Amino acid sequence: MRDNKRFKNLDEQIEIFRYKGLVVENEEFARNVLLKENYFFINGYRHLFMKSCDNKRYIEGTTFEEQYSLFLFDRSFRNIIFKYLLVIENNTKSIISYQLSKKYGYKESDYLKAKNFDTSPDKSRQVNDLISKMKRQVRVNGSQHSATRHYITNYGYIPLWVLVKVLSFGIISELYSILKKEDREAICDVYGIDSRTYSNYLPILANYRNLCAHEDILFCNRTQKIIDDTIYHHILNIEKTNDEYIYGKNDLFALLIIVKQLLSYTEIKNMSLEIQHVLDNLELNLKTIPITKVLNEMGFPENWKDIVEIN
Repeated sequence: MRDNKRFKNLDEQIEIFRYKGLVVENEEFARNVLLKENYFFINGYRHLFMKSCDNKRYIEGTTFEEQYSLFLFDRSFRNIIFKYLLVIENNTKSIISYQLSKKYGYKESDYLKAKNFDTSPDKSRQVNDLISKMKRQVRVNGSQHSATRHYITNYGYIPLWVLVKVLSFGIISELYSILKKEDREAICDVYGIDSRTYSNYLPILANYRNLCAHEDILFCNRTQKIIDDTIYHHILNIEKTNDEYIYGKNDLFALLIIVKQLLSYTEIKNMSLEIQHVLDNLELNLKTIPITKVLNEMGFPENWKDIVEIN
């Protein structure tokens, strides 16, 4: 069997692009980009520039610089999303730790008791597993972080509002799912949304947070979870197909809808301005495809910025 996945040097990588119809005028620039950024990652942004799903050749006139500009856009866009997801992550940890500490105590021997969580039989195993995970974090990270080390050394315990610093967003998401109903409602009331909706949002946020942290392709990402229809879909008059909204269900606009409900007006306004800035910059560098093609991949309707002003 022929091995088509052998190592290829920079010149060979450029020739593969050219074979598929990509214009590479400045070979020195292309070599430098491919060396520093990786052929595999740059190639991951090719699909918008292909003639069709069946015809895997580039649209005539597409340049290496144009494809690279999409790569750079996604990096900038990912950094923006990541920055605001970290704000939401911190807020979520703070609100949850405040609610549980206020009600159940500030020592892990108090707040990590199984009776403090959902006591239904179908949650029993999940509750015990998560308590074990959190206790493991106390053991593993207790001496590695200055805040947790300080409390262990001086007080012999780690308050939940300190422990959350070393807990992943994924664990926090799971923690919320095993809380008692009244605790879940008290937490999501801060945002004015119902508990079921908030429960659906948290794993989506955690997934995107990890995607951004690992620098995966973001702009065309789709999640397995689908969010419910919202007032934003209706007010923005998003188009429907077969009675389903075509944008804002499991795409980046769905994420924007979630973020809109969890950030302040100033934060979502600034976020939208930053996104528009990188979109404008990308549009200046696109020659063979329109910016609307990128927006469509993102799941952004053309009037996406109007979401900022919806109450």
